[in-house]
Amino acid sequence: MYKRLSAVLFPVMTLFLIGSVYWGYQEHQEKNSILIKAENQYQRAFHDLTYHVEQLHQQLGNTLAVNSTSQSYHRKGLVNVWRLTSEAQNEINQLPLTMLPFNEAEDFLSRIANFAYKTSVRDLSKQPLSPDEFKTLKSLYANSEDISKNLSAMQEKVLSDHLRWMDVEVALAKQNSPNDNTIIDGFKTVDKKVSEYPEINWGPSVASMYQKRSINMLSGKMVTADDIKKHVSEFMGTEPKEIRVVENGKGTEYSSYSASVTDPRTGQKMQMDYTQKGGKLIWFMDSRDIGEKKINQDKAHAAAEKFLGDHGFKGMRAVSYNMYENTGAFTFVSTQNDVLIYPEKVTVKIALDNGEAVGLQANDYVYEHHERSLPKAKLTKAEARKALNTEFKVANDQMALILNEMGEETLCYEFTGRVNGSDYRIYINSETGVEESIEELSPLDKRTNSGK
Repeated sequence: MYKRLSAVLFPVMTLFLIGSVYWGYQEHQEKNSILIKAENQYQRAFHDLTYHVEQLHQQLGNTLAVNSTSQSYHRKGLVNVWRLTSEAQNEINQLPLTMLPFNEAEDFLSRIANFAYKTSVRDLSKQPLSPDEFKTLKSLYANSEDISKNLSAMQEKVLSDHLRWMDVEVALAKQNSPNDNTIIDGFKTVDKKVSEYPEINWGPSVASMYQKRSINMLSGKMVTADDIKKHVSEFMGTEPKEIRVVENGKGTEYSSYSASVTDPRTGQKMQMDYTQKGGKLIWFMDSRDIGEKKINQDKAHAAAEKFLGDHGFKGMRAVSYNMYENTGAFTFVSTQNDVLIYPEKVTVKIALDNGEAVGLQANDYVYEHHERSLPKAKLTKAEARKALNTEFKVANDQMALILNEMGEETLCYEFTGRVNGSDYRIYINSETGVEESIEELSPLDKRTNSGK
């Protein structure tokens, strides 16, 4: 009987064994295939990065080599600098460097890209490169050569020693390891050198992009944690049992307060952020669960307007609307002399089950709000309309102050209308007639802007 049973089971077990070995082999092959593919992608990104940084250095040199009055070549060179820097940034993002300190080098490339872009988009025939900008280009030329040489040395080491990027990923994953990997050490060296570069004059338009908002931009007196508790009670219209207040960035020019409280009426936790100077509300979130949608866009719009009015945001006008699950988010901007002031922006999130405000983001409004001396338009509305596509059907127009690509506040005619089957908002410079910005509107945006 045992012989008969073994005669049956032996071939079956043999087949199972062969199958498991084959399955293991297939899994091993697939794993190796994935690892090889990842390694190839890392190697390609690194070698492309090295090439593009070298090309960036050469392009900066070419831009400096031509006559100082060659505006057309300066524009072409700066556009190429922007393109190459953007390529390099993209390749850095493809490398396993998320756990590696390479922030200084990434920030440096970002600033080069923004400097090149913002300089190239202006009319260089009317506003050619200044002596300070030529000085900046010379600094970038020297610094990019230094970075290029370091990356090329790393590249030679990678190729000669057959170094693998998968080893970098493993080394970074072991947080307690000394990370004495050749590639890791190379990137650390580059990042350290970049951090030691002398301060570069990037110009006001680029500098403003990296300028952090500090309490020095605000008016009013410095407030205490007890003052914030009073603000929270006023905001809620009730006296909570406990309000927890934490100071952020204590002793710095970026200090603020975060408050957390439980609403005694609903039992839901609410959080708020206030500025330390002036005690202004800059952020609010109600974490309650939101039920099924019961109110439409018009009622949500009215609820958002009332909420803003009740909490000190006067004269605001809705310019866009988005829905996410059962909430609606309205973006409002302030007005001055019937001109939309886009830098002063605030977003309100409304729960569509009962119309209550469950979120507020008001950083832009709080830090940018002030009385402005608005310029007078040099062009008439009719003259500005000549810059529009002849097929553009204007539905609405008004004056608006926006930030142009140089980061400068610019008075524009805002034309809302339709062309090629889509709705757009087009901003025409009220002084030059140039199209400063174009935005496509969603159906919800269109309804908000039409006031229907």
